[in-house]
Amino acid sequence: MQTNHLRRTARLIAASALCLAALAATAQTTNALKIGVIGPFTGPSSDFGVQMLQGIQLAAEEINAVGGYMGRPFELVVKDDQGNPDAGLKGSQELAAAGVVATLGFCNTGVAQKSLGVFQTAKLPLIIPCSTGSPLTAKYPAPESYIFRTSARDAIQAPYVVEDIVRRGWSRVAIFADTSGYGDAGLKDVEAALAAKNLKAVHVARFALGVKDLRDELKAARDAGADVVFSYTVGVENAVIANGRKDLNWKVPQVGAWPLSFPFFINGAKDAAEGAMMAQTFIAEPSNERRAAFLSAYKRKFKQALTVPMAAAQGYDSVYLLAFSLFAVRDGNPTGPVVKAALENITRVYYGVVATYERPFSLNDKDAITSNMLVMGKVSNGVVTFARSEDAKQSAVVKRKK
Repeated sequence: MQTNHLRRTARLIAASALCLAALAATAQTTNALKIGVIGPFTGPSSDFGVQMLQGIQLAAEEINAVGGYMGRPFELVVKDDQGNPDAGLKGSQELAAAGVVATLGFCNTGVAQKSLGVFQTAKLPLIIPCSTGSPLTAKYPAPESYIFRTSARDAIQAPYVVEDIVRRGWSRVAIFADTSGYGDAGLKDVEAALAAKNLKAVHVARFALGVKDLRDELKAARDAGADVVFSYTVGVENAVIANGRKDLNWKVPQVGAWPLSFPFFINGAKDAAEGAMMAQTFIAEPSNERRAAFLSAYKRKFKQALTVPMAAAQGYDSVYLLAFSLFAVRDGNPTGPVVKAALENITRVYYGVVATYERPFSLNDKDAITSNMLVMGKVSNGVVTFARSEDAKQSAVVKRKK
């Protein structure tokens, strides 16, 4: 039974890639097709940056196994931005000069913000699999923008989480947001989501990345009567908040966007992380054949289980969406403007890991993920699982964009 299941799931992965092989017969060249990859592969954000990279590598390997693009293998040109805006800018400029046809990358909103102009000016498509800051796909008018995204922007994550906490009867929210570009944008999104429910935060704490102690701010939030802490930060600061609550014996829930699913939080906070809830696009459970196949292929290649499943799955799906867009480029000359137009007009449905992608992008919409694709995750025994029984029951159904 298990063997048959694995065979079926392997065929499902191969089926997506085999579509590309149909073009290989007309190939005029075997020169590699260069695709840029940029993200934090070292430094404080590497826990999800490396996972994104591995998802990208896995997809590229599968596509190359069936012929790549018109017989041309995908060659990944990888740049480490270290989670640093200046390093990200330098890496972006190097990619633009390297002859890549598109770039996949960025996990940190502040890093991405400094580099968007490089891709827009060079007319080089950028697909963002991880960074969720709402301003990224809004910087340029949509019809002109070369910036695409396959992660759930904070403008949908924040209202989704606010809706959940209101359903649970929590209304006195304390917001803890770092002072990075990610924290700035996330704070605005949470405040807007609360306002839509006629609510206002009872306490707002801002802090720099790298902070070691937030107990004074947590005391102030407790004194303000907060019954839930909404945190918006990427790294170990989420664990600082959780550990501070534990030190104060303040037993209120901690909720937030997807960084609460990262190892830096779960491993850093240990038992203080238990029960934390966050928005997710993908829970690492083999709930259908595509997801089972992806999880199996990842473990087989990298000899480990996923630690940030969303980052890997979104990176993986991004490569396939780029590949599917190339179906429309039949002359073998995928220039930046041509690839942009192709991404905006993907005609084949891609049955992905995170979602079923049917026209994920358009001239006026560069975000592939909509709020109906989200679920609430929860830290339980050190791993992220479904926070709501209804999400678990429906997990076999991969949702489509609305």
